[in-house]
Amino acid sequence: MQTSTLRPSPAFIAASWLALLIGVVAYNIGLWNADMQLNEKGYYFTVLMFGLFAAISLQKAVRDQLEGIPVTSLYYGLAWFATLLSIVLLTVGLWNAELTRSEKGFYAMAFVLSIFGAIAVQKNTRDAKGGEKSDSPQEPFSKL
Repeated sequence: MQTSTLRPSPAFIAASWLALLIGVVAYNIGLWNADMQLNEKGYYFTVLMFGLFAAISLQKAVRDQLEGIPVTSLYYGLAWFATLLSIVLLTVGLWNAELTRSEKGFYAMAFVLSIFGAIAVQKNTRDAKGGEKSDSPQEPFSKL
């Protein structure tokens, strides 16, 4: 199946990177300044990193399927499971945390912004690579 992808605009690329950076930096500054034990900080940091990886993996699996690239149902299911699990882990952690509601909301919003930014950056990267391929078709291993 042939799909045409438009290159993302420089403004959307910049906005995507800003969303990712602002979300991750804000989340981590919040953790740095939080009055919680180091193991709690490690938990929230790990949940963020796991969530970023899972969301990018899910976005790639969905995009591959749409473009007719084979994706096993096992991998597709695991990508969905990991993404949902990261959200559940953050929710359970915040629900049980001894934080103010505003702090809990801050972590939730920074997490969501980070996940959105990661997905958008991955999409832009893929679209840009797809645009390069359509602009200058090359034989495999032509640069070797």
